[in-house]
Amino acid sequence: MKNIFILPTTKIVQAMKSLASANTRCLIVTRKDRYFLGTLNDGDLRRGVLKGLSGKETIKTIYQKKPITVYEKKFSISHVRNLMRKNLLTIIPVLNEKNFVTDYLTWNKIFGIKNDNSLKNVNIVIMAGGKGARLSPFTKVLPKPLLPIDEKPVIEHIIEKFTNLGGKNFNISVNYKSLLLKSYFKELKPNYKVRFFEEKKPMGTIGGLSAHRKKFKKNDIFLCNCDVIIGADLSEIYNFHRDKKNDLTIVASTKSYEIPYGICHVNKSGKLIKIEEKPKSKFFVNTGLYIFNPKILNLIPKNSFFHMTQLIEIAKKKKFKVGICPITDEDWIDIGQLTNYSKYIKL
Repeated sequence: MKNIFILPTTKIVQAMKSLASANTRCLIVTRKDRYFLGTLNDGDLRRGVLKGLSGKETIKTIYQKKPITVYEKKFSISHVRNLMRKNLLTIIPVLNEKNFVTDYLTWNKIFGIKNDNSLKNVNIVIMAGGKGARLSPFTKVLPKPLLPIDEKPVIEHIIEKFTNLGGKNFNISVNYKSLLLKSYFKELKPNYKVRFFEEKKPMGTIGGLSAHRKKFKKNDIFLCNCDVIIGADLSEIYNFHRDKKNDLTIVASTKSYEIPYGICHVNKSGKLIKIEEKPKSKFFVNTGLYIFNPKILNLIPKNSFFHMTQLIEIAKKKKFKVGICPITDEDWIDIGQLTNYSKYIKL
């Protein structure tokens, strides 16, 4: 029980780590004596990061001060079920008459099952047609999606993140060594639907979808590169996309870099203004996971080599709402380069 409690003086960075290790997808904010103060979920942290908070600040300004709660001996199971369904809650704190936390109710406790169908209606597209030149010589033998990590190919790790949340409609764009990839799934006989889009020639990171736009008339689309595994909760990311009413959401990781030298700031005449010791800069790094409305596909030119970055620029010019959903650097794995891949197979 103690793993889901957090103090209001906790730094945002530490709160992100605590939330990632909790299976409730929400933390309860209390004083040390368990006096109830509020709750903190993934969305609260993302909104804080988007407001420009660095992560060194405490959670005092971002946690929810008036979340939904119930009082012990004054609630019914049916009432709690309705609250959870209506408000998409994963946890409800139980308080005594003096506002101290005595228990908490989770989806598992109330329904006896995990709330795992939040992505059952979305379309998932995995771009798996590239040659994976940066992973040579491995990709001389296998296509990048079939490279193993922990006795399973990368693409299975990606797919599992979606199937655990009810995802069942998978579309895989293939070109390089496509027969190997198709044969793998034929023998695997998965309990989800897999549809292959064959690119006769390389079409860029998203150009190949122009020929299949009619197949995505309904529901949002998750598009994922085949060399990225996202550890963050995909249902929370999807809720963020919908709450922001974005037409296109880019999932971006926060990255901090420190220059290990003193930086000299000078004016135009070369006079020293100041020396800044080991400055740090924070960036949002594109992870290669996107969510977008199917109408975005209409912006892709037909039969053209076209990258996702080009689509994003056109969407912005056409006044579509494009936003980012931030995740922590610990919440994703990029195996697209040999040095990164080597870490996970312990070469």
